[in-house]
Amino acid sequence: MLTWRNRAPARPATRTPSAPIVGRGPAADRDDQAGHALRAPSRLHAFNRYEVKYVVPVGDVPALRAELDARMGRDSHGGRTGYGVWSVYYDTDRLRFYWEKIEGLRFRRKLRVRHYGDRSTITDDSIVHVEVKQRVNRVTQKRRVALPYRLARDLCDRREMVEHHPDQGAFLEEVQELICGLDLRPVAMTGYQREAFVGRDSDIGLRVTIDHRVRGRDRDFHLGAEAENRLIVPATLAVVEIKANERVPYWLTDLAARANLSIVRMSKYCQSVEAFGRAPRSVFHVTEGTADRHPSHPYA
Repeated sequence: MLTWRNRAPARPATRTPSAPIVGRGPAADRDDQAGHALRAPSRLHAFNRYEVKYVVPVGDVPALRAELDARMGRDSHGGRTGYGVWSVYYDTDRLRFYWEKIEGLRFRRKLRVRHYGDRSTITDDSIVHVEVKQRVNRVTQKRRVALPYRLARDLCDRREMVEHHPDQGAFLEEVQELICGLDLRPVAMTGYQREAFVGRDSDIGLRVTIDHRVRGRDRDFHLGAEAENRLIVPATLAVVEIKANERVPYWLTDLAARANLSIVRMSKYCQSVEAFGRAPRSVFHVTEGTADRHPSHPYA
């Protein structure tokens, strides 16, 4: 039986105004602001939410997609085809953040630099997000800032404070303290093609994502590098995540029950660490014989 629908509400998200999105009207903004606004350039964005994750056979995705299309809108950044998501994760030599996740600590966190879109077009001026994602009991908290990629690398790789708006100062100092205090280094990279659905009407704040061809690598950590990526979740599976500020609506929990979806504890970062032999392999591990060998694919 699914029991997570009755969780207590999270604290309201702390939001700061995002930069306007050119070419969109007010009605369109209201429809999917809870989804794509998280990626719009802003000084500092922070929010709390519940996240529930499933692993779904790709053959079941079309039916699930049809159900979601009937009740939710599409994230305008991805349209009908979705968009790429690429992340570089930082950790200690002993993989502190990895083991915090595996051991299920009630408070844990991780640092990453993330880019949305086609990685082949990334330049020093491309906007990326420096993000601290942490878990406090059942609530996921995210804080992040949007920076040009060159400044994100200065901050996270060269350990230099960068030019910033005063509103960003405290967060960037925290990031720098994490990196320098724990001696964080790039450890793993993940990438996937994401379909995103955003709530509307009474479901504002609800977000459902379907991630396809989840892959990663353990070197060449420049986001735009022409490097081979290995599947870290079998290509026959998609990762589905439900994200809500307060509660998951009953229609969605009923859909999960009808589809026989089972909640899983699976981290894409941990999958990438395991796929390259830095830690024990999980049940979702992909053998070397099924490594991604198609660099010509548009999302490779």
